[in-house]
Amino acid sequence: MSVARAAWLTALLPPPNSAGRLEQWRASVAAFLALILTGVLCTWTGGAAGLWLIAPMGASAVLLFCLPASPLAQPWAVIGGNVVSALVGVACVKSGLSPQVAAPLAGGLAIAAMFALRCLHPPGGAVALTAVLAGPAVHELGLRFALMPVALNCLLMVGAALVVNNLTGRRYPHRRQSAMQNVHDTADNVPTARLGFRSTDLDAVLARYDQVLDVSRDDLEGIILATETAAYVEGIILATETAAYGRRFGVIRCGQIMSTDVVTLEFGTALADAWGLMRHRQVHALPVLNRARRVISIVTQTDFLRHSDLDVYSGLGKACAHCCNAAG
Repeated sequence: MSVARAAWLTALLPPPNSAGRLEQWRASVAAFLALILTGVLCTWTGGAAGLWLIAPMGASAVLLFCLPASPLAQPWAVIGGNVVSALVGVACVKSGLSPQVAAPLAGGLAIAAMFALRCLHPPGGAVALTAVLAGPAVHELGLRFALMPVALNCLLMVGAALVVNNLTGRRYPHRRQSAMQNVHDTADNVPTARLGFRSTDLDAVLARYDQVLDVSRDDLEGIILATETAAYVEGIILATETAAYGRRFGVIRCGQIMSTDVVTLEFGTALADAWGLMRHRQVHALPVLNRARRVISIVTQTDFLRHSDLDVYSGLGKACAHCCNAAG
């Protein structure tokens, strides 16, 4: 076999899983528990026309427990995408078209509706087809099919995902939390944005990409930043002339990454105000300026701990004193 053909065949093989064995078992067991709980509860409610669990819920389970950070797996995507697709499917049945026409029409219109309502969820396409092809029992339900079993199945599955994912350390719902957000409430950009790409750069590239990504924007941003950081650390460890930041940015000077909008204190500022400012800005130290706007001292969290009379709480006081001594 030629090298070119071998390379072509190798390219057809699936890439290795990025999730470890423990994560794979976590997702599998979580999906099993969610599906069995949903089935039992829906059976207990009576199950309209004998339907207690629809097949597309299996696909929803894959997204909810294997890809909980995906935009396609968020609560509105799961509930809205499946329910609106069910309604589209029912409408296509009511149109009187033959199943050969109604089924593909339902699939296409369901995708268009999910795009319009920003609830794109792949199993929704299967729900639309189910409404058309499942037979007379589903057709007799009409619009009730969107409520039971579809909406009830979705609510129970999302509820299970909320509990299981958060108990096992997965943030769900996956609210957007940019790694480039300035938590100190100053006018400076974060250091990574001063040297590397900005959020607006990523937005522009994603707009040109013009496709749906199965990863949240903040996760993508965090992955890029983590990769840069890992490369930088490796460059330091190897102590080579081609360290990662050097490769990417060239020579870096302190002025390029230092903050210019610095949070400071006046010499006569009350300690209570200083503590409040430190907490609000989420910083661990504040420089103190004199009337000439020159730095004359610095106040840190350690200073507050040293003068907080923690000795009255023997265990806590000793622990904090130890930490202060280590920090000082």
